[in-house]
Amino acid sequence: MNKLFCFGYGYSCDYLGHELLGHGGWHVLGTTRDHVKKDALSQRGVKAYIFDYEHPLADPALILKDVTHLLISTPPNDHGDPTFQAHGHDILNMPNLKWIGYLSTTGVYGNREGEWIDEAAELRPSSKRGSRRLRAEEQWMSLFHAHGLPVHIFRLAGIYGPGRSALDSIRAGVARRIDKPGHVFSRIHVEDIVQVLLASMNRPHPGAAYNVCDDVPAPSHEVISYACRLLSKPEPPLIPFDQADMSPMARSFYGDNKRLKNALIKDELGIELKYKNYEEGLRACLAAEEHALKLFSLPA
Repeated sequence: MNKLFCFGYGYSCDYLGHELLGHGGWHVLGTTRDHVKKDALSQRGVKAYIFDYEHPLADPALILKDVTHLLISTPPNDHGDPTFQAHGHDILNMPNLKWIGYLSTTGVYGNREGEWIDEAAELRPSSKRGSRRLRAEEQWMSLFHAHGLPVHIFRLAGIYGPGRSALDSIRAGVARRIDKPGHVFSRIHVEDIVQVLLASMNRPHPGAAYNVCDDVPAPSHEVISYACRLLSKPEPPLIPFDQADMSPMARSFYGDNKRLKNALIKDELGIELKYKNYEEGLRACLAAEEHALKLFSLPA
C-alpha cells in the first residue's frame, strides 16, 4: 500500500487525506501540535503524531520507514521550514519515497503591480512571510538538486472552501469590503488543491514548481459582495484602503498585487479546475454546507 505522511496536517492535507482514504489502498499519517486534534484524527483513520519546533518526531526512522509520499505544510520561521530543520537528514534516508510535495505560497513572487506572472518569474518576495517561504522552498529544493529527491513545490493562492470562506466571515459579522483600486487577489478552492496534488503524485516531475490558483484574480470586496448576495445579507460599506483600520498583518496582504497564470497545472498535469472563479467556488461551498447541515439535522 502507498503511505502518505503530512507534516502539518491542516485544512488542505485533511481534504487530501480524506480523498485517499476514501479510495482505498492508502495509509495516511500526519502531525499536529494539538493533543485533542491528534485523538480526533486517529478516530478518523489518520495516525497522528505531535510535532512542532520544540518537539521533533521521537523515532523518525521508524515512523517514516514505509512512507511513499511526503507532504509538508508546516509554516516557516526566519530559519526556514521546521520539518526540514528537524528531519531533513531523516528524509534523505527514507527508502521507499516516491514523491515529496511542499505547500508554499504565491508570496514568493512579491509585488508585481497587477502584472500576469507564471512560474518562470523571478522570486523576489516583498514581505517577511514571503521571504520565509522562499527560504523554505530553497531548503526543500536543495534535496532535489544535491540528492535527487522527488521534490515538488506548490505555490498556493488564497485557500478557501467549506467552513473557510467569505461566507463564514459574513456569518460571523466580521467581513469588510476594502477598496484599493486596481488591487486583486488570486484564490484556489481546496478541492482543486487536492486534484493538483493527486495529479502530481500520479505524474511526478521532480524539481517542478506550480502556481495553484483559479482563472480569475479579483478584488476582495467583490468576493464579499457576491457572498452577501448568496446569503441574502446586506453588504458591508465600501471602505477606502487608506481609511481602513487594519492590523499590520491584514494590511500587509495588500502590499502584493499580481495576477497568477495557471497554465502549467493544466498543460503538464492535465488539470481542469472544478471551480474556475470565486463565484463557482462560493456556490459550491454554500451547497456543501447546506448538505452537511441537513445530514446533521436528520433524526437518528
